[in-house]
Amino acid sequence: MNTEQYLSWAHDVLNIEAQSLHEIAAGLDENFIRTTDALLHCQGRVVITGMGKSGHIGRKIAATMASTGTPAFFVHPAEAAHGDLGMIVDGDAVVAISNSGESDEILAIIPALKRKNITLICITARPDSTMARHADIHLTAAVSQEACPLGLAPTSSTTAVMALGDALAVVLLRARAFTPDDFALSHPAGSLGKRLLLRVQDIMHGGEQLPAVECGTPLKEAIVRMSEKGLGMLGVTDSQGRLKGVFTDGDLRRLFQEREHFSGICVDDIMHPNPKTIAADKLATEALKEMQAGHINGLLVTDSDGILTGALNMHDLLMARIV
Repeated sequence: MNTEQYLSWAHDVLNIEAQSLHEIAAGLDENFIRTTDALLHCQGRVVITGMGKSGHIGRKIAATMASTGTPAFFVHPAEAAHGDLGMIVDGDAVVAISNSGESDEILAIIPALKRKNITLICITARPDSTMARHADIHLTAAVSQEACPLGLAPTSSTTAVMALGDALAVVLLRARAFTPDDFALSHPAGSLGKRLLLRVQDIMHGGEQLPAVECGTPLKEAIVRMSEKGLGMLGVTDSQGRLKGVFTDGDLRRLFQEREHFSGICVDDIMHPNPKTIAADKLATEALKEMQAGHINGLLVTDSDGILTGALNMHDLLMARIV
């Protein structure tokens, strides 16, 4: 077989599915608006259900909605008929997906759903289907052809429904004025969540790990302390703990280049006064911006009274996956 045929077949599939998306977009009408309003003002949760491939798409739609500000979950229609229907309560909105609109498992639970105070939204390819007739709102998701050359395997039709679900989720997101901070609250374990939620106080070195000495400390003692803490910098404070300056390993290297004798030198003589600092409650991403803007590898953390409370460096940000 000519392997070039593989590319030709693949292009056929993608072109057919792309055309299906154009068809769905062209078919959007007032029922999409009604659906959006119903989901936006739903007093409960959005429950997605569907059998087979429609069920797989439904799970994805529910996951997308849940992560973008619309409380949603998936219920398998066959399991619903055997007890899981109790997961659906008054005030919920149910979105039932079936290409034919004649899914036996969904039709079996519609009478029970209609007895509840819920909004039933059905997504099918046939406005004259049984599901469409029973729906409070019906969304038509019809495509002219499946990408499957046999016309049997759901391909274009499932792609179209998934895209329609994405459209609903994103429209709801925008209507709710959903922000990146809101998104991060649903994704605390992800890289975005860490970047948006992690604060300086979560990763800074404080207490016994704080690299600091008081003014008047001999240079040798200051170097030993900086080496012990391993952050490449040292905060210099007064007797009340207020930050007065900073001494870094870069300063030490330059000092060795400039001088041959170090007797009688204390850390005050070579520290940088008024160093850049950051507050503990600032986001770690703000610390990264400060370091990048100042071309420095570390920051000292102070409170509102100027008391030194912590320190962090670029390695800490790397370990926290902020960089």
